[in-house]
Amino acid sequence: MDGQQLSTQDIVKKSILDNFSLTGELNLERVLVTLALAFIIGLFIYFIYKRSFSGVMFSKNFGSSLVMLSMVTSMIIMPITTNLVLSLGMVGALSIVRFRTAVKDPMDTVFMFWAIAAGIVLGAQLYLPALIASVIIGGLMVLISLFKFKKTMPYLLVLRFEETAKKDVQALLRRMPQGSLKSKTVSHGLIELTIEMRIKESEAHMIDKFLQIPGVADASLISYNGDIVS
Repeated sequence: MDGQQLSTQDIVKKSILDNFSLTGELNLERVLVTLALAFIIGLFIYFIYKRSFSGVMFSKNFGSSLVMLSMVTSMIIMPITTNLVLSLGMVGALSIVRFRTAVKDPMDTVFMFWAIAAGIVLGAQLYLPALIASVIIGGLMVLISLFKFKKTMPYLLVLRFEETAKKDVQALLRRMPQGSLKSKTVSHGLIELTIEMRIKESEAHMIDKFLQIPGVADASLISYNGDIVS
């Protein structure tokens, strides 16, 4: 009778533990394949980020972190998909983590989310969807970057000239693309203008014509990562 009771208790315990076990087994082969694919997709994301980057200063460390982010995320997801108890504990541990690094470009956030999503999908053993989705997203990002590069880019035109050259400077400004005046400084007969405008790279040589005007001291064209609100 006691043997039958112990056998029943063992069966109950085994059924409870089975309910806490999720699909898939965590073995060496799965770990190596998942991490290898995460590394490859991370490199692909890094390549797309470098190819489509349109900011002022490219950060190699941020690009490298995208590779590590996909691998670390997949490493976290693998044990979560094999044991429910471990997944609950890991979610609780991760909930206390706080990241305070400021992301300046919204597109950097997109690439970070892409790397995290790829790691999650790979950690869940959905290898084919991760590969297909990454290729499609990467192709779209390249197309978007090519479309942006074909259009005009924002520049800041900074001019310093004497009062006597004001009419000639204004006449030349009318021949350039329409811009928005950001600042004007007048001091001891010198005028400094800062104008925001969109021009093509092929049109950047027009700034040389300002220096040909008598009374123009400086003419600078500064590229920056921004948008003109019309």
